[in-house]
Amino acid sequence: MPDKLHLTVATVVERNGKFLMVRETKNGSQVINQPAGHVEPGEDVMAAAIRETLEETGWLVELNGFLGFSNAKSSITGITYYRLVFTAKPIAFDDQAQLDSDIDYAEWMSVQAIKSPSNTPRSEMVHLAIDDYLSGRIFPLEMFRNSL
Repeated sequence: MPDKLHLTVATVVERNGKFLMVRETKNGSQVINQPAGHVEPGEDVMAAAIRETLEETGWLVELNGFLGFSNAKSSITGITYYRLVFTAKPIAFDDQAQLDSDIDYAEWMSVQAIKSPSNTPRSEMVHLAIDDYLSGRIFPLEMFRNSL
């Protein structure tokens, strides 16, 4: 059963009214997502969020809040994804960064573009994270007691 559970992290990064998003192709269709990925064994969840954002977008970010914990089960694979969502501010862009091979490209998108029917979210968690951010439902990072 453990191979059906996946701990993931994501970041909601806003700059000038637009959000840092990635496009990736899953099961033959392009979808949008926040920068996100798996927490490695023994890795701090906040470090994982920073690492995944850099690997998927080329942006170094600084975490500044926590949006919450959500989950979704893939109807295709049966895998349950547990997702910790952080807010972050962009610090620097590395134009030499080699993006993860799973990522088609990263872009800054408006809320209208993210919610447009022409952009399919990877899961319902994508819109939930944006809605939580826009509602101001952001918790302090001090709630994490990391010892890794």
